[in-house]
Amino acid sequence: MKIFIAFEGFCESFDISSDQTVQAIKLMIKDYFNIPLSEDKQGRQYLDLIYAGAILKDSWILADVGISVSSTIKCVVKEEDKPVLYIYNVVTQEKVPIEGSISLLATKVSLLKTLVTLKCGLPNSVYCFRTPEGREMYDCNTLNDYQLDIGSTLRLDVWDGWKEFLTGCLLGNKHIVQRFLSDEDSVLKYQKRVALYVAAFFGHLELTAWILKQGVSSYEAVGVHPYREWCQETHHPDITKCPVHAAAEAGQLIILKAFVNYSVLCLQCQNPEGKIPLNVCIKHKHKDCVQYLVTKMWSVVSYPNFSLPMKIYIKLKQWLLRAQNHIPTLKWFNQATVFRTRVGDTVIVDGFTKTKMTSKARIKAAGNKNYKLPNLTDQTPHEKNSCPLTVTKENQKLIKLKLPPL
Repeated sequence: MKIFIAFEGFCESFDISSDQTVQAIKLMIKDYFNIPLSEDKQGRQYLDLIYAGAILKDSWILADVGISVSSTIKCVVKEEDKPVLYIYNVVTQEKVPIEGSISLLATKVSLLKTLVTLKCGLPNSVYCFRTPEGREMYDCNTLNDYQLDIGSTLRLDVWDGWKEFLTGCLLGNKHIVQRFLSDEDSVLKYQKRVALYVAAFFGHLELTAWILKQGVSSYEAVGVHPYREWCQETHHPDITKCPVHAAAEAGQLIILKAFVNYSVLCLQCQNPEGKIPLNVCIKHKHKDCVQYLVTKMWSVVSYPNFSLPMKIYIKLKQWLLRAQNHIPTLKWFNQATVFRTRVGDTVIVDGFTKTKMTSKARIKAAGNKNYKLPNLTDQTPHEKNSCPLTVTKENQKLIKLKLPPL
């Protein structure tokens, strides 16, 4: 049976049998046209045969798909890039591919964190990366410093005791989040900011509304864990990102509306690059969000006797808040009050202290672990003298159990 193969402007005839597979024809075409096909860690080149607009699979037989004599089959060479790295997320137990060129390995770990945050929705201050050998990776180093190969799998670890809490945030389950909140006041405030960021990214409205009622603002930066407040030089630039920026990046229109209704100050909140939520939505091409934010930005705030443009109104509110926050500092005459860490608090420094980001689980046990139920076989002296098989109603009133002291 004679068929024609169209390849890059050429059309050549081939004599084949009707019981040949597509894979066998591909080998014939490769040898005839001297097509260099390759497959390595970076990607692969392969042939595709197209007939009547459909791609033929390698295991198909020509006669079974209705290819007759003098039919023309189109042949194309395709390239497929393999992911440079894989990230194993301990929280979701998923393997996230990171696309790009080999030049990504020459960049810093901080850039990889930025890419992963856009994919998984977790603030970069709650997790760290580990090499396949288990070494912790620091933001200031490049990926090549850890001798990574193309296609390597990195492990994403979170703070100890946070795995269950972050799972609740990703699911938008308010009850799970409440159950695994920290007992430390400073860590508790940080967890609420993290929960609002994650809820904004994934569009969990119920969790967002609950956290806003707790006093957390959408224009408040997530920041870093209290254990790392003294490590400003090694902080990632994205720690100043706010929940409203996460909602803008993900295109969560309902969350943006909730944030604006709660406080219009989020309209002028700037990210590390100096962009407001409107610019972020334009960058990520979220048309509905752009239309809504433009309408709000150019609206007017009306009062009984006068009206103010939204931009001027926001500037007045920001000036008022700065003045209110400045009052406690003047009252106590102590500039050191801006530091929240105190003597005896835990401080973690990269490379010097034992890490606390190993994704260890935190289990809250109900009740007192030392509590023991009373032994029901214990009897009073009156019971020991009586026969257990002949207990009257009067004796039952005298039976007393030994309860643990309150």
